[in-house]
Order: sequence, then structure tokens, then C-alpha cells
Amino acid sequence: MSTSVAAQQNPASDREEQRLQSLEQRLSELEEELAIARRDLRETQRENEEVAETVTARDDDSNGIQFGGAVRFQYVLADYDEGQKNRGGDMQFDLFRLNFDGEMNGAILSAEYRWFEYMDALRHAYFGYNFTDEWQGQVGVVIQPWGVMPYNSHSYFFSSNFYIGFEDNPGTGIKFTKRSDDWDLDFALILNDDLGGSTGDVRSRADSYNYNVSGIRLPGEDIYAEPERTASENNTFITRIARKFSFGDDELEIGVSGQYGDIDDGLDSVGSKQALGLHAAYSTGRWEFHGQWTHYDYDLDIENEGVVVGAYAYFDTIPTRSNLYTANVAYNYPVDFGPVESLQFYNNTSLITDKRGYQEDTVMNVAGMAVAAGGIYTYFDLVSAKNQPFANGSIAGEDTGWNTRFNINFGYYF
Repeated sequence: MSTSVAAQQNPASDREEQRLQSLEQRLSELEEELAIARRDLRETQRENEEVAETVTARDDDSNGIQFGGAVRFQYVLADYDEGQKNRGGDMQFDLFRLNFDGEMNGAILSAEYRWFEYMDALRHAYFGYNFTDEWQGQVGVVIQPWGVMPYNSHSYFFSSNFYIGFEDNPGTGIKFTKRSDDWDLDFALILNDDLGGSTGDVRSRADSYNYNVSGIRLPGEDIYAEPERTASENNTFITRIARKFSFGDDELEIGVSGQYGDIDDGLDSVGSKQALGLHAAYSTGRWEFHGQWTHYDYDLDIENEGVVVGAYAYFDTIPTRSNLYTANVAYNYPVDFGPVESLQFYNNTSLITDKRGYQEDTVMNVAGMAVAAGGIYTYFDLVSAKNQPFANGSIAGEDTGWNTRFNINFGYYF
């Protein structure tokens, strides 16, 4: 009888033991899952901390103004200065400049001011905002868009476009830019020049970084005289459109620029200005090539012998209409020789022709080399020119002879 009861109790005991083993196994699985969950949580926390640190660092970088600048000197030896040739050339202070660039709470700031021995001048000063990764707006004294940007040259002397206001020329107004892999788009409304126009509160209309319209050259006036009839550009609309192409390591840009604006004497309109330009820029390996054509025309209501421009503490004259051509080539050569990091060899050629009221062309050829060595950047330039400012000439000159100037400009950039 007892043997039979014991036999009947064994199946229940086995089921209880199996259930306990199943619970123990499930408990072990839950503990393992919990350990995995805790590990994943720790990894997520670490990732979040890294992201937070990155965002904080980015915020720190984007919220601040950086200061920079340069101190530059130059050596000059010109064949048109007998005394200088007898002295073996002259070395002189060129400029001291300060730059301010940065971003505070999403607003962009950029400004540059320059001091020379004979004047001081603002290059640009604007604030702006990045609407997207490609579109930016700027308000203030902005660089007017035109042709090959940012410079249609490689030398210290720019191209002849600079001396007529079509290269690195600031103006007061508003500008919108788009920069993408395929397109450059620039749209600007320039209310007046960087000196405030005809009625600007400035010491002199000639104290400017770039060449502004300062007046109308009346018949009988000397080409370098301060103008009797003041005038300036006003309400100028500028558009620049450039298409960019990539062919492996090669880059090609083709673009068109247009400009239309008013000429004002401080009281009323005295004419208008229009301009059209085409440009191309190509880079392949270490080589760079630029080509540009610009046509401009001042349609003035007053009898004249040209337009007065002012910059670098003197006045000059330009024709009311002409065609400008530039052709540049450069070769970049990286080196590792002491502090020297790179050499750039270049040849920049400019031609201003078809001048209204003037017969002789302006021609400038600059053959040179730029040397980068740490914070020091040096231009070695050999300038051959006729009727070219800073080479004993004027755009409105009628000289037939050539002038030569050897120039070394060296500066420390910080």
C-alpha cells in the first residue's frame, strides 16, 4: 500500500522540479538582458556626452570674434626715378591693418581697416547672416561682386581693373550670395561708395582703399586735379552669375557680371553707368588660368573729359568708356625648405583699350613670385607698363613709352 502511494507522488514532484528549473533559467535570461540593457545605457550616455561636448565646442567656436592683421613693408626700384636708381632703390613702410571676423549668436561680423603713412582707410565692414548652408546676406560696406573672385590677379599690384573699380572694390549697401558646388550667385544693391557718396562726411574723397567716382573731369582740368564738379555712384545694381564644373581634379568656372547705376552730384542725377563682364577661371593640378573681359560706359549729362576717381590720397582720371581685358597664369609649387612652405610663380597681363576721348591704351604686365614662409608672405614683382597708375602713369594718359618697376612687398600676417 505505501509503495503504491510513493509511486503516485513522483510525477508531481518531477513537474515541480521542472518548473523550478524553468524559472531559474528565465531568471538567468532576465539578468543577462538587464546587464545588456545597462551596458547599452552606459554607451548611450557616453555618446550623448560626446555629442554635447562637440556641440558646446562648436558653439564656442561660432560665438566669438577673431582678431588678425598684417604689417607690410616694400622695396622699390623704378627706372623712371633717377634719384631712386642712384640710391639703389628705396625701402618704405607700406601698411598696418587689423581684421575682425567671427560670429555671435548666429550673426556674422567681418571688418578690415588699414593704416598707411599718408592716409587710413576702411576696406570692408559688414554684418550678415547665413540663411542656409549656401545662402548668405551681408549689410554694410561690402565687396562688390565682379568677374573672377575674390581677385582677378595674383600680384601685389592687382590688375588694371582695380584702378577703375572692377576688382576688390567696396561699396555701402546690401549683398546676397550663394555658394554651392555648381553655382556662384551674387546680387547686390550698392547705395553709394564706402565714403558715403558725394555728401559723405570724410576728410578727403581721395582717402579710399579702392578707386571711387569722385567727380566729373571738366574740360581744361588737369587729370590729377581735385574735381570742381563733385559726383559719385548711387543706387547701383550688380549681378554676378558663375557656373562651376569639375573634371576630376580640374575645375572650370564660367561667368557673367552686370551692373547698372546712377551718377549723382549730391543734388540730382547727372548721368548713369552700365557695365557688362565675362570671365573664366580654370585650375588643373598646380596651374591656374584666368581670363576676363569688361565693358563699361558712363553716360553723363555734362560736357566732360572723363570721370574723376580718388584713392590712395590722390585723384586721377579715367575715360567714360573703355574695354578691359585680363589674362593671368600661375603655377603653385609646394616646398619644404626651412620656413618656406610654398612658391607661386605668375604672370598677369592687363589691357584697357577703346577709350572714349583718349588714343593710347593702358597696358600692364606683372611677372612675379609669391613666397609663403610661416606668417611672412612676400611678393617679388617686375612691372612693365604704360599709362598705368603706380607705374608713373594714368589711365587717361597718352604716353607711348614703357615704364619698369621692380617691387618687393613683404609682410607678417597674424
